[in-house]
Amino acid sequence: MATNADTHSGLDATLNLQRKAALTGGGAFDHAGRVRVERMANFDMSRTIFGGLEGLPKLFMAEKLGKEPVWNDRAAAEVEAAYAEAQATHPAPKIDQRLIDFMVAECDFSMEHADGTFLEHLVFCHNYAARYYPGHSSNVALLHSIMGTATNTFAMDAAKIPELRKLLTDFEALQVEVFPSTLRLFYNNEFLTELEQNSHRLHKLDALHLNRVIDNEPLTIDTENLWINLNYHLMHFVDFMPPANWGTHRSDPLLQMFQRLSSLLDRAGKRQAQVEVTFPTAKAAPVGEDRTVMGRIVGLLPPSVSLKLARKS
Repeated sequence: MATNADTHSGLDATLNLQRKAALTGGGAFDHAGRVRVERMANFDMSRTIFGGLEGLPKLFMAEKLGKEPVWNDRAAAEVEAAYAEAQATHPAPKIDQRLIDFMVAECDFSMEHADGTFLEHLVFCHNYAARYYPGHSSNVALLHSIMGTATNTFAMDAAKIPELRKLLTDFEALQVEVFPSTLRLFYNNEFLTELEQNSHRLHKLDALHLNRVIDNEPLTIDTENLWINLNYHLMHFVDFMPPANWGTHRSDPLLQMFQRLSSLLDRAGKRQAQVEVTFPTAKAAPVGEDRTVMGRIVGLLPPSVSLKLARKS
C-alpha cells in the first residue's frame, strides 16, 4: 500500500499505515481483522540495527521483524482519510532545520528499522510527541536514539556531543543523553520491578544515577525529569507493537515492557503523554496471520524466556 511522505527539508520519511493510524488515534492499536500479516518477501536483517545477532536471538528477532501488515482496502482508505483530515486541521510541526542539517551531515541513520528507514521511525516519534505530548519538546523524540540504540549502534561519534548540545536546550540535551540509558534499564527486569514494588514511595525518589551509553560518562536525572523521560518511552513503545493479534503475541518482550510501564505511570499518577492502548488479557488465536514453526515456538515461550532472548539481542 502506497503511503505519503511526511516532508521535512532534508529528511526523506514516509509513514506507513500503522504509524498513520497511531498518529490519528493517539495510541497503539491491535488491527486484527483489518490487516493480514505476511512475511516480508525480501527481508534482510543484516540491514537493520539487529544485523549483528547470531544463533537463537537472531532467529527470535527475525521472526518478530520479518513481517508486514497488508491492509484491506476499506481499512486502508479509512486510515488515509482520517490521517488527511488530521493533517489538515493539526499539521505536524516543522523540524528545526538546524537539527535536520546536523542529522544529515554529521550522523549515519542508514540502518533500517525493519519496516522502513530509521529516519521514518524518528520522524514518527517527533510527530507523535508534538501532537500528544505538547507540553514538552518533540526534539527529544526525534533525537532519542542519536547517542545509541538498544543494539549498540551509534548514529554519531561522542566527540560531536558538544556540537549537538549547542542546538538543544538544557532540558532537551539531558533527555536525549539519558534516553538510551533508561532504554537499557527496561531490558533489565530489576529496574521496572523495583519501581513497581516501591510505587507507594516513589515521591521520595530524588534522582537516578546512570551512565551515558555512548561513552560511559556519568549522568544524573532528577525525579521530575525521570517521569518525563518515562513518558517519552511510553510514546516510543507505540512504534514497536505488533500490527495485529496482540493476544497471540503476549510474550513479546516489548509488549510486556509497554504494558508494565503504562501500568506504572497510571499507578503513580504520572501518565502525561496521551497514549491510548488496550492490552490483551488472554491468549488468543491469530486472525489473518500465518505463523512459521519458529513463530509458534516463540509464542509458547514463557515471558521470562522471551525477555532473556530480547536482552541478548
